[in-house]
Amino acid sequence: MLMQLGKKKTEGNEPVRRKYTLRWLLKWFSVGVVAALIFSLGLNVGNGRISFGGHKGQTGLPAQLDYTSVSKLYNTLRENYNGKLTEQQLVNGLKHGLAEATNDPYTEYFTAAEAKQFNGQLNNTFSGIGAELGQDKDKNLIVISPIAGFPAEKAGLKAQDIIATINGESTTGMSVDEAVGKIRGKSGTVVKLGLIRDKSQAINLDITRQNIQVPSVTSKVLEGNIGYMRISTFSNDSADLAQKAAASFKQQSVKGIVLDLRGNPGGLLDAAVKVSSLWVPKGSTVVSQRGTDGNDDSFAIGNDVLNGIPTVVLIDGGSASASEITAGALHDNKVATLIGQKSYGKGVVQQLICITGSMRSDGTCPSDELKVTIASWYRPNGQNINHKGVTPDQTVKPGPDDTADGPDAQLAAAQAYLNK
Repeated sequence: MLMQLGKKKTEGNEPVRRKYTLRWLLKWFSVGVVAALIFSLGLNVGNGRISFGGHKGQTGLPAQLDYTSVSKLYNTLRENYNGKLTEQQLVNGLKHGLAEATNDPYTEYFTAAEAKQFNGQLNNTFSGIGAELGQDKDKNLIVISPIAGFPAEKAGLKAQDIIATINGESTTGMSVDEAVGKIRGKSGTVVKLGLIRDKSQAINLDITRQNIQVPSVTSKVLEGNIGYMRISTFSNDSADLAQKAAASFKQQSVKGIVLDLRGNPGGLLDAAVKVSSLWVPKGSTVVSQRGTDGNDDSFAIGNDVLNGIPTVVLIDGGSASASEITAGALHDNKVATLIGQKSYGKGVVQQLICITGSMRSDGTCPSDELKVTIASWYRPNGQNINHKGVTPDQTVKPGPDDTADGPDAQLAAAQAYLNK
């Protein structure tokens, strides 16, 4: 997903939310009624978001729709449906259905609650215990590391602990994502974990969840004086944290850098441009967007403090949108080599628009939102990667012994390249 603060442009392979209750019944109803509602709310004006060159909207569509037949459908549903319905359910169903009528998986309507969850995911903010989870070679659910200062660490959770049960439910056969969903919950509530430590010691921990924001950038210096920077998402904190990591690399005179964008689904456009600018000289093109009103280019903003230091960018099939923009910008401006596997391939841009509330100073919306595709984006070399992905210079697949805490064939290939 790609977003820009103040404009909330988004781009990425975020999961598609589909098929809400009543949506099948309301799909055609939604197309007319909600269009009228949205236009009457002034969707495209006065929202404080940036649009591309004064974006004027989809050509060929009328300012108002004739939804007489939709009203008839509503009356038929109201008179015949055998179940409980509320007005809010119907209105939300209409809005979800209108967004779905585009047949675009990235255009979505969010209720206020869904918008809050979406923005939390974008900025790595959630309510949980603060621990990174993974699987060992035997497919056991394990703790990779508890995050310092958060409930998991304070409760005594340790790296390599096997999580055998979550609230009494066995984790056998449970995916990491499923386990994370069960461990997270409302702040102040308790999750009960059954652990196995050192393959023999059984431990039970009750951990109280709290609101957590995980840093989007981590960094360290690897053996051989190679700087390593991992960006998990392009969030509000990414540019500042990447700048600090870059300053540390310069201070330690690293001989090479690995920028790890594997599994990074995207994020904020501004963050992608600022991170790219750590390598790409001022004035160089990072990305171009093309909507109905023509071109809109984003240029490197200077401060190319890492320019000249040999750099490898690691990408894989989970690298999308803002990750692909950054990888493409560094590659096409000849400041980095790409290693790994072909990226996801998402070359369209979304804008988040606040529907019924006023925008907050931090660029978030307190009410419902529409995330809508408004343009396509292109690499500096002119390529649009939608459904194609970014192909690395050197293809390296994960090794057979790679685990969350074990060998890493792709990282090893990057280190070998930089050590030449």
